Amino acid sequence: MFIYMKITDTHTHLYMKQFDKDRDFVIKTAIHNKIHKLYIPSIDSTTIPKILKLEKKYPNICFPMIGLHPSKVTPENLENELNSIKKWLDQHTFISIGEIGIDLHLEKKFILEQRYAFQTQIQYAKIKKLPIVIHCRKAFDPVFDILKKNYPVKGIFHCFSGNLEQAKKIINFGLKIGIGGMITFKNNNISSFLHKINLKNIVLETDSPFLSPYPFKGKRNEPIYLKIILKKLSNIYSISERNIANITETNVKEIFS
Repeated sequence: MFIYMKITDTHTHLYMKQFDKDRDFVIKTAIHNKIHKLYIPSIDSTTIPKILKLEKKYPNICFPMIGLHPSKVTPENLENELNSIKKWLDQHTFISIGEIGIDLHLEKKFILEQRYAFQTQIQYAKIKKLPIVIHCRKAFDPVFDILKKNYPVKGIFHCFSGNLEQAKKIINFGLKIGIGGMITFKNNNISSFLHKINLKNIVLETDSPFLSPYPFKGKRNEPIYLKIILKKLSNIYSISERNIANITETNVKEIFS
């Protein structure tokens, strides 16, 4: 089914090397298919110039975020990276602080530094009145602990992979839930309870080039595959793709207005 309503990919890393050979084609393909906005998170200071280059080339289509990803946090770079974010926020307009959070899948040894970076960047967001985009991997408890201390917050809990109880907590904090390619995987647990979550709490994302939806799992992800996620949500909620598009787009506007 063709979707007449324009939709937003709220999370795509289009500056990454996986797109070096055909980046313009990928972006133009998305635009042609009514994916009219591409929200681009940074992961450290080296990615910011690349994102701003895309913003300049595709104004009002590519929108920059700024943030220090938890997997990029080290004791050595922490203060320099946070200072860089603070300076950039005074020099340029960003749509949100992201992606930020805690990741205990790979970097368990830097948990104190990750917590500090997360807390500090939430404060930056509050000062600038910006939403946040959260990365959480095997770290729901520490992430929830920090969110509780900073309630209320506004933004997206990116790439949600938890259970229904955790989803409800996220919503109660004031966040929307980012749903992407994982919803199409055969062994995902989210499909079993997602229908219990009101669509007003959901936004669409690809996290491209990662987490391609079925049947492209294992291959490079890209914004055009947002339509596969849209179709899956239509099946889960038993409403039209157009209605899914309308509702989730309204949610995006609520966050970023």
